[in-house]
Amino acid sequence: MKLGLNLGYWGMGNDADNLALAREADQLGFSVVWAAEAYGSDAVTVLSWVAAQTSEIDVGSAILQIPARTPAMTAMTAATLDTLSGGRFRLGLGVSGPQVSEGWHGVRFAKPLARTREYVDIVKLALSRQRVRYDGETYRLPLPDGPGKALHLMVHPVREHVPIYLASVGPKNLELSGELADGWLAIFFTPKFADEQFEHLRAGLSKAGRTLDGFDVVASVPMVVGEDPVECAKPVRPYNALYVGGMGSREQNVYNDLAVRMGYGEQAAEVQNRYLARDYDGAAAAIPAEFVDATSLLGPAGRIAERMAQFADAGVTTLSIMPLGDTMDVRMAALRTAVDALDRSGAGA
Repeated sequence: MKLGLNLGYWGMGNDADNLALAREADQLGFSVVWAAEAYGSDAVTVLSWVAAQTSEIDVGSAILQIPARTPAMTAMTAATLDTLSGGRFRLGLGVSGPQVSEGWHGVRFAKPLARTREYVDIVKLALSRQRVRYDGETYRLPLPDGPGKALHLMVHPVREHVPIYLASVGPKNLELSGELADGWLAIFFTPKFADEQFEHLRAGLSKAGRTLDGFDVVASVPMVVGEDPVECAKPVRPYNALYVGGMGSREQNVYNDLAVRMGYGEQAAEVQNRYLARDYDGAAAAIPAEFVDATSLLGPAGRIAERMAQFADAGVTTLSIMPLGDTMDVRMAALRTAVDALDRSGAGA
């Protein structure tokens, strides 16, 4: 198992600190640094900036929003970032949610699975530098009965293959990830619930005639170092509540659905009710302690090492940590603790 760094949404904190974290992760031998986008900063600009100021670490989008760009634009971006970074780019994609897709981008959220399949098909076709012709339900290239012509990508990525990851939560999306992608971007991953998720991944991989060999399972995990795991859980709770309670609507929230499938149905409903009523502190307090602990790395280095071994045994190949803390020194120290803990765990690649 390798280590990654998840910077989350740029602009939500001290950006200079985030860049310093990325540089430190580069020096410590982390394999990849990820940046996200919602309706604030875009991930492409952030990753360009980070790639220009690091040397070895890969830069990955977790995620680029499918409704925000045409598939051809995403292929152009992937090729450009791969070239400028010297072959260090990883393309993570996701459909976002209905509120962002329709409210921010003006793109209907209907049929997200079919749209993702077509999108990935076209991105792969373009990155292979073939002429792009596609006749799908969502995308038709060139448009029929018009002046458009089938074009091919003018530039060549450093690598013949830019790895593609899908952010998947539901069972059908997990299967699609196994079928189409090189890796899975997981959120709220816990070894206790891994068997069911891997069953869906394997079903998709089997459709493509593949196995888990070489497939990158990336778990994004909050990390807080300290003597008391209960105290360490406190800064993680608002993050959990945001997703379980506030990402999406009451009718459509894939993270809430995931918590329900994990066995926290009653608590997930309470978190959502409180969050949608703008009782954010109450929503955070309603997150079950077991849920926080199971999906995070909390406590002293020895305990974190034990948890890392469990993640590796469950099938995680890249553990992407989100270091939380009140100060930059604490977050920096967490990166070094992660390296030490992985070494202690015996699970390092």
